[in-house]
Amino acid sequence: MTNRNFELQCGCGGIEGLSGKLCSNSRRRFIGSMAAAGAAAMLPSDFVTAQDRRPLIDVHHHFYPPEFNKAVGAFSGGLPPVTAKWTPAATIAEMDRNAVSMAMLSLWSIPGVWMGANAEGMRRYARMCNDYGAQMMRDYPGRFGLFAALPLPDVEGSLREIEYAFDVLKADGVGLMTNFGDKWPGDPAYAAVFNELNRRKAVVYFHPVAAACCGGNFAPGVAESWMEVPYDTGRTVMSLLMSGTLARLPDIKWIFSHGGGTVPILAERVKALGGNFPSTKKAAPNGIDHELKRLYYETANAAWKPNLSALLAYVPVSQVMFGTDYPYVTVGDNAAALRRYGLAAADLQAIEYGNAIRLMPRLKI
Repeated sequence: MTNRNFELQCGCGGIEGLSGKLCSNSRRRFIGSMAAAGAAAMLPSDFVTAQDRRPLIDVHHHFYPPEFNKAVGAFSGGLPPVTAKWTPAATIAEMDRNAVSMAMLSLWSIPGVWMGANAEGMRRYARMCNDYGAQMMRDYPGRFGLFAALPLPDVEGSLREIEYAFDVLKADGVGLMTNFGDKWPGDPAYAAVFNELNRRKAVVYFHPVAAACCGGNFAPGVAESWMEVPYDTGRTVMSLLMSGTLARLPDIKWIFSHGGGTVPILAERVKALGGNFPSTKKAAPNGIDHELKRLYYETANAAWKPNLSALLAYVPVSQVMFGTDYPYVTVGDNAAALRRYGLAAADLQAIEYGNAIRLMPRLKI
């Protein structure tokens, strides 16, 4: 597939209000981020030892349908080895090496099914990726769950895909990116999608992607994944909080990546500076803490002592689950960091698998 063909199907054209400059920047940033992701994936791994093979449920685990991978490679000018060589068998082998009982499949943030794409392209790739993930669930019974992709910012297509993903594929939830070019999830344009997800009491998982406003060439040698990715999780949570979406839709079970990014660091600051604003009281009538502490957060590349200490100082252990960001960070590295932290046995077990099963009872160890 040529670059131009990919742009027409899942590239830069057709969504009203998205400029050519934004699309050009997104593609340029995409290529740089791909290189950074490939380098990060080559870091060494600490696999779980034979003496420490307690079960894990990984709620942040990526997959790469071959047709989609091929299209992404054509668009970007190549793929890092870790994604180019991915197979279902390889991911099962990684899980088995590290005692992962189940992994929740979700698309990576670059590009999700969107790079300024037209609606037709986004719908096609969302359906193809979701069908592929569902087939993996059938091929490996009891090993995978699925956070289905939606073709946002295409609202009509997303509503159709919600129906298909839940009613036909029996997906465990949906997986979304933290922004869609110049809008974040709390934007009123997406209210119908989240209303339907609330009606279904759905699990909604967010994976961050650098915002169009702030990605790219922040400084030479600084990859977006180092800074902008966790920052954008914070932007998304603030978007959902201050739009009133969290308070208005209490039946959605929200999951945020990488220890919540900036959320545990900035929550008290937001309360101190904005808690008495009329707009804040209207958006969060039960209080900021009530909304943010009921969200779920996973530990991918965030179980290091400073990160996890900040998260657990703000939210209870009941809201934290194990994640890896595989294959960009290995399962073993994430498990080793979590187990070095020094949690009480019951708390460690809750994060390793207990909280995920409580949230999604279909899961098992």
